Order: sequence, then structure tokens, then C-alpha cells
Amino acid sequence: MKLYYHPVSTTCRPILLFAAESGIELQLQLVDLFTGEHLVEAYGAINPSRQVPVLEDGDFRLTESASILKYLADKVGSPAYPKDLRERAHVNEMMDWFNTGLYRDLGYGLVYPQVLPTFKRADEKVQAATVAWGREKSRNWLTILDRNLLGPRNPFVCGDSITLADYLGAAFLTVGEVIRLDYSPWPNVKRWLDRMKARPSWAKVNEGFYAHFVTPFANAPFEGL
Repeated sequence: MKLYYHPVSTTCRPILLFAAESGIELQLQLVDLFTGEHLVEAYGAINPSRQVPVLEDGDFRLTESASILKYLADKVGSPAYPKDLRERAHVNEMMDWFNTGLYRDLGYGLVYPQVLPTFKRADEKVQAATVAWGREKSRNWLTILDRNLLGPRNPFVCGDSITLADYLGAAFLTVGEVIRLDYSPWPNVKRWLDRMKARPSWAKVNEGFYAHFVTPFANAPFEGL
């Protein structure tokens, strides 16, 4: 199987971590987001949306991080995507929650407008309002995750065992490290993130993210939470 990816990509990192922990061998094809390789016609023929990741399994091609995670988990029979109907539905629920709520406001509302020129608003007032909106909404999502979804007892977002929702959600949350977000006001979120970051494959899988996306902005001024 071939994965078109970039190591800093928030949507690629969950797949890389899950594959590493599940013993899934992937042929990695770098798509250089920093040089705009994803925007050229050759890559557009692979993914018209011109985004990563893309998975190729023979003549089968699949896009979207959550869908690729589910496909790989089913392919190897991973317990991280349980067969039980209700347990699986809960994993799907949490993956959708991260993808449509938290990541939208944290990533595209708060983080990316401050670090990526293509997401920065040209008008300063619009930029300030966008970041303020992203901050307020992100705080709300983090409070829900901390109090209602994780709580003081759950080691993982769906209960006692790691699931695909943890792989996806942890990558989405750690994008906040680019602008040095402090998650300590949400102790259950921080506890869960620390647990995910302590996993054996985390450091190796995420070294490109920290080297090329976190470290370069170490001294830049940002609006936080």
C-alpha cells in the first residue's frame, strides 16, 4: 500500500502513528506541501482536492484521514476499530466530533490563520475577529472534551481502550503546539494527550512535525487560549 503524505500534516500523522503501532507497512510517497507540490496537475490527477493523505491499495484509491484509518483498521482486524455495532458507532461519533467541531475551530480558526499565509485574512480586523472566534469556540470544545467526554476516569476518549478516535484526536489537538497552546486548564485533556505522546511510536512518527512546523515558530508571537 502507498500513502501520499507529508510528515507535518495533521491529517497524515494519525495514519502514520496507527500504522506504526499496528505493524502496517506503507510505501510512503512524500508530497511536499511547502513547495506546493500538492497543487500541481500531476497530483491533482491523484486527488482532485489536492490534499494529503491519499492511500493506494492496488487499484483502489482512498482519501480523507478518518476513512483511511477505518479502512486500514478493518484490513488488519484492529481492536482500535471494534466490531461491536455500538462500540464502533461510538468511535465513529468521536471521530466526527473531532473532525467537524474541534479541529475546524482550533485548526482553521485559531492556529492556521496565525501561521499559514494562505489562511491569514488580508484585513486586520477580519483576521483579529477570526482568531478571536477560533479561540472562544476552541475553549468551549476543550471544556466539553475535558468534562464530558474524557472526564477524570477515562484513559481514552471512548473508554478504557485506545481507538481510532484517539489517534485522530491527538493529532488534531497537538497542532496547537505550533502556537504554544497551554492545555493545562483542561487537566483531563492534558492527561490524555500526555498518555498518547508517551506511546512508543509517537516520537518517531512526529519528529518531522516538531522539526519543521513547531520549532520554526518557537519565537513567533501568537494569540493563545
